[in-house]
Amino acid sequence: MSDIQSILSIAKRTIETESKAIQNLVNLLDEQFAHAVQHILASQGRVVVSGVGKSAIIASKIVATLNSTGTPAIFMHAADAIHGDLGTIQENDVVVCISKSGNTPEIKALLPLIKIGKNKLIGITGNMDSMLAKQADWAISTFVEKEACPNNLAPTTSTSAQLAMGDALAISLLELRGFSSADFAKYHPGGALGKKLYLRVADIVVNNQKPQVDIDSSVKEVIVEISEKMLGVTAVMDKDTLVGIVTDGDIRRMLSKYDNISGLTAKDIMTSNPKTIAVDTLAVNALKMLQEKGISQLLAFENEQYAGIVHIHNLINEGIL
Repeated sequence: MSDIQSILSIAKRTIETESKAIQNLVNLLDEQFAHAVQHILASQGRVVVSGVGKSAIIASKIVATLNSTGTPAIFMHAADAIHGDLGTIQENDVVVCISKSGNTPEIKALLPLIKIGKNKLIGITGNMDSMLAKQADWAISTFVEKEACPNNLAPTTSTSAQLAMGDALAISLLELRGFSSADFAKYHPGGALGKKLYLRVADIVVNNQKPQVDIDSSVKEVIVEISEKMLGVTAVMDKDTLVGIVTDGDIRRMLSKYDNISGLTAKDIMTSNPKTIAVDTLAVNALKMLQEKGISQLLAFENEQYAGIVHIHNLINEGIL
């Protein structure tokens, strides 16, 4: 079995090599990058991202990032492009070709075809003397001194650099477009991430029962209401006005304090001035409030009227926590 410290040493060396290469990209950025961003921003078409081998995998990820941050994009494998998929590129599209060497046969074959279509070309390459760099309207350098692979063969550092540059491109476009968290939510409606961006208290409250008792209700009525509505709590109302809350904890404290509870009412055991929240509040902010207050539920309000309960278990079930 390999020595643990040797394994960790290899892993650390790999990460250090790649992190240094990515940090050096800052020194390689120039006006070519800025002009490429400006053109994409002004373009009426999509961004078609292409590559071969590991660069193709990076290209596919960059496409996903662009699409999720407001820039329409599509992936086109360079090898497939010269065998029938060139029609992927439409009139106003901007083409981004990714290649470490910039001289792979597929890329070299694709370049003149892009020029014939009069599409603008952005080259992302580790070789600024390559055909890709020379043919591109804007060439962006992702030069790395060496791969993390000890044989300097397996694409590792170079693909990390390509990925980082793709992120820089996407985030530049995102910020220049003024792409907000609300916009982001439109592109990510599923999963916990999307829910944090769009799910509101109203969306949760509507699926819960609405426990409430009158201020003069007996303790038995309070306990029955809490049990039936299964939220561990009930609001206490004085006609249409919220005056308090009774929780499971209040019931336990009552039982430890009183030997005879037959004459007690909701008013005697309730907590006044309960914590409330507006129904249009984001669910993630409701969670933050629950955590800060150290409580399990909030009373929701709509137009100054009691609307129901949001419980921490609701947020857990929705994947917010």
